[in-house]
This record gives sequence, structure tokens and C-alpha cells, in this order.
Amino acid sequence: MKDTLLRALAMDENIRVYGLNATQVVKEAKTRHDTYNGGTIALGKTLMAGLLLGGTLKGEDKLTIKVQGDGILGAIVVDSDAKGHVKGYVKNPHVYIQPDENMRPSLPATIGKNGILTVIKDLGLKEAFSGQVPLVAGDISQDITYYMASSEQVPSAVSLCVNLDEDGEVISAGGFMLQVLPGASEEVISAVENSLQQAEDFAKALAKGISPAEYLKTLMGELVILDEMPVEFLCDCSKEKFGQAIIALGEKEITEMIEEDHGAEAVCQFCNNHYHYSEEDLIALRNEAMA
Repeated sequence: MKDTLLRALAMDENIRVYGLNATQVVKEAKTRHDTYNGGTIALGKTLMAGLLLGGTLKGEDKLTIKVQGDGILGAIVVDSDAKGHVKGYVKNPHVYIQPDENMRPSLPATIGKNGILTVIKDLGLKEAFSGQVPLVAGDISQDITYYMASSEQVPSAVSLCVNLDEDGEVISAGGFMLQVLPGASEEVISAVENSLQQAEDFAKALAKGISPAEYLKTLMGELVILDEMPVEFLCDCSKEKFGQAIIALGEKEITEMIEEDHGAEAVCQFCNNHYHYSEEDLIALRNEAMA
């Protein structure tokens, strides 16, 4: 099953629906960052949150999600856009899921319940929109739900799931976001709440081969499907871009690299790509800096 983001309307067009299969996205992130199970689940959920919120954007709009909890994982940073592209990293990828006070595996214990969730949207205006809320759960799903209600005033329900095997490999990953549109009745809202209480874990449904559309039809009834687009883990880094960053360091620092290290290596935080610069590369970049 391909990774896709479904956009639809439900319940007589009173509910906006986003359904996401992101199994390959989370697998790619795990491979690139060599995450242990705690890092895989936390980063995977944040990547999916980026894709779902990215689905609300248009054109060249972009957004960044930062999760800064007081747990062992450290910060999680994700970038996404309106075209189904996402990238991200976690500060400490080699972290296993931590136990809570009852010694049960707990994502909140791993991320930390004390901290901040920040969403920055670049909508092509002079200044980016930035919304910030405290972490209320440390599980990403509830934190994004709280952000949508508090910062964007859009009543929403967000569910994000990463299903791993005993070795920590990704079996399936997916999520959905339901948004209440203006004018929806209390009866509609109650019906949605009841459906959510009885819903099967989305990632486990995906592992059975159930598509986002099929799952959401079971959850919400008949859907008016607007579109479905592919999504992927995609980083726009390049040797040329890092080269420009080296040029910006100036002649003195580049000369020190040449004389002391006879080369340099740049590593992209978002995708873990490594770019090597030989002594000859650095001399050429220094010449550009001098010019």
C-alpha cells in the first residue's frame, strides 16, 4: 500500500477528514536516523502530524513543528509542505521507549510531559505565523489536538499510530485528523465522539491492508473524497547548499579548514546525508568567499 494523504468531507459535509498512510515515510526516517523504538515512535508521529497539517496548506506554503519536552529524547523537529513532502529529526535517536510510574512503556515518559509544542507556518507573507502551546500529554496526538483548538481555534481530533514489531521495525504507521466545520450541530459532534471511542487502532488496521478511505468510512460513514496525494520523506539538502553555507563562514574559517583538516564534511540534520569537501573543493569555495 502506497503512502498517501486522503482529504474528504463527512457527515453531510460538517466534518473535514484527513486520512494518512505513512508507513514508508516512518520506515525511511528510522533507516536514515537509526532510531531505537522510542525515537521511531516519537519522530514517526511528529512526521505524520507534519503531513496532516501540511494537508491544510496551499501552493508553496510550508510549516515546521517543534516538540521540546523534558524527556530523554530531546527536541523533535519536522518540516513539511503542501505537496506531501516531509523531513525531520530527533535530537537523541538512540532512545528506547521509557517506562511510566507503573513501569509500562510510555511515549509521554519518553518525550516528557513538561515542554512546548511550536508550529511555524510560512504562508508567503512578510512574517511567518507562529503558534505555541504547552505539552498537555507528551504523546503528539493529543498535543496536536490541543494546539489546533487553542492556537488555531479549529476543534479537531487527531490520532497518530506507529506499529512496531518485537525488533523495533516498522510494521505500519498512519493517522487521521477530523475537523469540525462551522455550523456543525451538537448531534454531529456527539456522533463523531462516539465513533472515536469505538475506533480500532489505525496503524493495526493499515497492517491488515485496510486503506485510509476504508477505515474512515467505517469511522465516519459515507465520505465525499476531495483528493488523495502521495506523501514521502524528502529532503532538499544538497552539496551546493552546504557549500553556500561554508562560503558564508568567510575566508578565515575556510582557510583554517584547509590548513588543519585538509577537507570538511557536512551532515544534514534532517536526513543524515553526508557531504564531503576535498581540499580542492574548499579552495574553490574560499575563492568564492573572497570574491
